[in-house]
Amino acid sequence: MVLSRKTRSRLAACALLLLLAALGGAAAAEGARPIRFMVRTMGSTATLTLVGADSLALAPLAARAMANFARVDSLMSNWTRSSEVARINGALDGTVTGTPLTLEPETARVIALALRVAAESEGAFDPTVEPLVRLWGFLGGAKQVPEPAAIAALLPSVGFGRLRLDPDRGSLAALRSGLRLDLGGIAKGYAVDCVRDSLVAFGVQDALIDLSGNIALLGTRPGRSAWRLGLRDPADRAATLGTLTLPRAAVATSGDYEQFFAQDGQRYGHILDPRRGWPVDSLASVTVVMDSATLADAWATALTVLGPTAARRLAAARRDMDVILVERRPEAEGPDLIWVEASLAAAFSLDPGQAGRYGLRRF
Repeated sequence: MVLSRKTRSRLAACALLLLLAALGGAAAAEGARPIRFMVRTMGSTATLTLVGADSLALAPLAARAMANFARVDSLMSNWTRSSEVARINGALDGTVTGTPLTLEPETARVIALALRVAAESEGAFDPTVEPLVRLWGFLGGAKQVPEPAAIAALLPSVGFGRLRLDPDRGSLAALRSGLRLDLGGIAKGYAVDCVRDSLVAFGVQDALIDLSGNIALLGTRPGRSAWRLGLRDPADRAATLGTLTLPRAAVATSGDYEQFFAQDGQRYGHILDPRRGWPVDSLASVTVVMDSATLADAWATALTVLGPTAARRLAAARRDMDVILVERRPEAEGPDLIWVEASLAAAFSLDPGQAGRYGLRRF
């Protein structure tokens, strides 16, 4: 008997669910432990931690779940010419202003979320920042400080308000020529959410997904009541600031310590203020805890751009996010500050060795 592709797919799904049921029993049994699977994707390394006793038995499941990374990358990458975003940018260059472009449903969904964060952050996060990022050399080419005139010339081509998304038709139109999309500040978080949703569909109860500081979790780690994360010290990549016990399902950390360059004694990070065209540097890192890794990713960038005072004010006014900010201060003003939102006070503990290097504040 020859089975159809749909029938074979359903049988494979049933077999996978039976495997997971067996693994669930194994996870509860003695010997269950966190098992890590890693893959290079989206310009970084993704880690999927599952709970079980047999890494070989879990490997097919991990591969199927992490296939989401490749799919999202194929849609939203700015580093290839074959992605959906590359197609959109090419079409924007060659179409009459205002002509709607048909989008893949997932791409339309992520653009809608990006435009929502852009509006709520008053442009601190902006998915049209691509021309400026490329000008500074953070999307290929040599990293260098552009001439102020070159930055000023590009600013009219940046602005989320010049995009029109029709969610019902799944189409996008630009109201000005020169606009280009960059979903790098939200796509990794979305990919992490996709992996988590996939694991939920497979029946997985305990897992942690990490893609370049964009993290989503399910359940708990064996022997503990919750997953605990070490937050990286932005001044020392080999050290941690402290430990965070996650009160929500996702977390994202944004910082300029990942990509930067120095010129004429000045340090320039890769996070740009889309409204000015220049890098921001008052916040060394921003950690955002939310239910959605997609939104946490975007808001981590937005709060970094807003700066310490505005970021604290916005975070305190919202119930859907909890944040930790690391503020740089001039040496004459004392040590850098770690701002911990009151809602995270019980979930965050500062590493003992950091007490003299940072001042700890709550808000």
